[in-house]
Amino acid sequence: MSTIPVLFRHLVDDAAMFPPGELPLVEAVPAHRVHLRSEYADLVGPFVCTDDDLMKVAAEASRAGDGPLEVAVVITGGAGGIEPVIKYGDRSADVTVKAIEVRLRAEEDLSRNALRVVRACDDCLDEETAFVEIGLDGAWERALDVVADAGYAAKLRTGGLDPSLFPSADQIAAFVTACLDREVAFKCTAGLHNAVRHTAPDTGFEHHGFLNVLLATRASLDGASQDEVAAILEDRDGERLAATASGLSDEQAGGTRRWFTSFGSCSIDEPRHDLTALGLLEAP
Repeated sequence: MSTIPVLFRHLVDDAAMFPPGELPLVEAVPAHRVHLRSEYADLVGPFVCTDDDLMKVAAEASRAGDGPLEVAVVITGGAGGIEPVIKYGDRSADVTVKAIEVRLRAEEDLSRNALRVVRACDDCLDEETAFVEIGLDGAWERALDVVADAGYAAKLRTGGLDPSLFPSADQIAAFVTACLDREVAFKCTAGLHNAVRHTAPDTGFEHHGFLNVLLATRASLDGASQDEVAAILEDRDGERLAATASGLSDEQAGGTRRWFTSFGSCSIDEPRHDLTALGLLEAP
């Protein structure tokens, strides 16, 4: 039986190769295998890589053994890059493509761009999940409509190496509300490797907390207003957030994770240590 509570199972996608961690591929793949053999394995999601690195990841996975590596592949070349990744995954014995992640290009008509992406997905996806990163500029809700109509998932960038990449609590609340209104599952990426909202001491950036996002999603599902959702996202009281999370039933936790599926983090240990410190995971 898993020691990882339902709310956190397979929550953290392993994006060790991405900034700011940027672990070399030859170290990142074996490190991922170590995570999957650990007592906290059920916290960990697929290994995240770009389409440019997919074949090298497969080669390293083959050398490391232990069967095919489950991967989520970030598409760098737009809609045209989706089919080659899916075809490669179909014939590879070393990687299993669980999901593709594709970012819409910044252009005036986001919905038209979204339509190109979902059509490309329709042409080649089978069991794989597609996460479409629509951004929060321009007519992003119309693009989200396209994703919703096609039955795919969304992706939200919650940080990065520049303060402009961090959306406000109000923006995240609007995104979560919009996704749930349309019954669109979503994942997050970047800047979310700590459980609770905080100010980073080295950069001064305001980082969102993944526990905040989980509880904000739960609150929205329970009928909270967008302002109430934003207030949860802004909460810095870890003990209060942990108490709320501990009070959720498995059914409530599972319902939350149906929609907020995961987040990508360059560190598995930081989220794990935060949850342990808050009493939400068992100490090893």
